[in-house]
Amino acid sequence: MVYIVLLVILGILFLVAELVLLPGVSLGTVLSLVCYGGAIYLAFDGFGTTAGIVAILVVLLLSAITTVVSLRAKTWQRLSLKQEIDSTSMVKPEDKVALGARGVAVSRLSPMGKVEVDGKCYEAKSADVYIDQRQTVEVVGFDNFSLIVKRVE
Repeated sequence: MVYIVLLVILGILFLVAELVLLPGVSLGTVLSLVCYGGAIYLAFDGFGTTAGIVAILVVLLLSAITTVVSLRAKTWQRLSLKQEIDSTSMVKPEDKVALGARGVAVSRLSPMGKVEVDGKCYEAKSADVYIDQRQTVEVVGFDNFSLIVKRVE
């Protein structure tokens, strides 16, 4: 009797692991089915047909309850990480460069290249035409970590 209860409990634990920790891996499902099958076999073999049918019903009921409880969102919220990461690995150019700032093309922008604005070098994209090296440019926008520039006439 102890082995039957132990196998059912292990089956439930493996089922929870499959549903919550390792979804899609199927290892938890296989181990859960093996434990359930072992428990049902021991119930039929040791206690007869009635006990085997009761074991099947208990396994099905506990599996259904476990599945419903495990898949509810509020069940696992207490264990989930709630901290948000708002830092970046690079400083965004819009934090350092103002719209309308002027600089010089360090390399040819066709359409991407490098520009120097306020003594610092930035990756830049030309807004419309190719811009040759040493041309004066003006910042007209930002695109992720790049400046969008246009040639100053």
